[in-house]
Amino acid sequence: MNVRTRYAPSPTGFTHVGGARTALFSYLFARKHGGQFILRIEDTDQEREVEGAVGHLLEALRWLGITWDEGPDNGGPHDPYYQSARLPLYKKYADQLIAAGFAYPDPYTEEEVQAFRSKAEEEKRLFLYRDHRPETIDEWDGKRPLRFRIPEVKRYTWTDLVRGELSAGEEALDDFILIKTDGYPTYNFAHIVDDIEMGITHVVRGEEFISSTPKFLALYEALDIAPPAFATMPVILGPDGNKKLSKRDGAKDILDYRAEGYLPEAMRNFLALIGWNPGTEQELFTDEELIAAFDFDRVQKGGGAFDEQKLLFINREWMRKLSDDEYVTRGELSAPDMNRLKAALPLLRERASTFSEARAMLTEELACLFTTPTLALDLLIAKGPAESTKTHLSHLQASIEELSEGATIASIKETLMPYADSIPKEEGGRGAALWPLRYALSGEEKSPDPFTLIHILGNAEASSRVRNALAIL
Repeated sequence: MNVRTRYAPSPTGFTHVGGARTALFSYLFARKHGGQFILRIEDTDQEREVEGAVGHLLEALRWLGITWDEGPDNGGPHDPYYQSARLPLYKKYADQLIAAGFAYPDPYTEEEVQAFRSKAEEEKRLFLYRDHRPETIDEWDGKRPLRFRIPEVKRYTWTDLVRGELSAGEEALDDFILIKTDGYPTYNFAHIVDDIEMGITHVVRGEEFISSTPKFLALYEALDIAPPAFATMPVILGPDGNKKLSKRDGAKDILDYRAEGYLPEAMRNFLALIGWNPGTEQELFTDEELIAAFDFDRVQKGGGAFDEQKLLFINREWMRKLSDDEYVTRGELSAPDMNRLKAALPLLRERASTFSEARAMLTEELACLFTTPTLALDLLIAKGPAESTKTHLSHLQASIEELSEGATIASIKETLMPYADSIPKEEGGRGAALWPLRYALSGEEKSPDPFTLIHILGNAEASSRVRNALAIL
């Protein structure tokens, strides 16, 4: 079998985690089996379409690195890949169903249908449109909805690649609309026609479509075409694992993660692990490893939690894999002194989980690396009297000036710590020397340790800043 999967979103909103995962799983399965991954835009609900949603969707998939073989901007043998441009095709299938006796124009007004519904409620029974099929069928003129006539009311059983055997009976079957009065097909009709025409072999979908599957199978039967295989994904749960992820729980637009400085390879890695278990302890996957390991037999039936702490961990690990040049470029990092910025990268790699955090560190906590600090005397002598502080700083300045160029943080510490450790506890101990040194270098109450600051600033700049502190004293 030539595997062909698809991702077929409606442009009624922006791309969120659930849709992105569905696209990713479809993509991984197609790539694993050497097949094709198709992108199709299901834009038949014109009233709910959000302006700009299609462009946003394409941008989100491109950022995630989910490439499609056929679809918008790529073309393909089944072009166009927008349902709104495929209306003649749906009309062709509708005429085929009418000719076979499986479709009829809806003869009732909205008021008449509501009356049927109200009567069913009064009699405490399920309202079914099929109970009100017209005895005689008029020719369809396109001005009225076209309904599908369920060929046989029976129990349907099918095998889902994730959930196993599923079934539903008569209560799930009813005549449904194929084409609306505006000439546009409904989702229930259009996606089946397109899956048939595009040769889709595997449909990855959310669990909300399980209840409609008997209708889909009835339509496939009426068309005398075998349905594709279904793989129903587990719902994505909020952090507490008790309910579906919502905006209240922090669900965001996928491109918000790009703006916050997440890496696309980290986001792919993270999404793959929501509801899928590789069967090992491995947590970091390259694309090649994901494609090789992925299959539906390890997708869980129950929901998978959206663990933001895990996302931060995975992103931090992927950031650490980058070379220094890649870290600066992909993080869009800049500073007045790029040499000092590169020297500060170990601090960023250690503490930042996203590039937005890294950028914030450069403008806040590490801003002292790029601007000469303004010192306050009371903070400078916070650990002891002015005279002893001056003595300590003078000794440390001399030691700094004797350091070799390019000294490591470890060697700087080995040079300065003996003096700091020699200060008696009753005179403030090592803090009496290290506090004013760190403050003289940074001008901040909270900053990296003085050894790291000297390493990043360089001997000359560090000595200059200590001299400035001595002048204030």
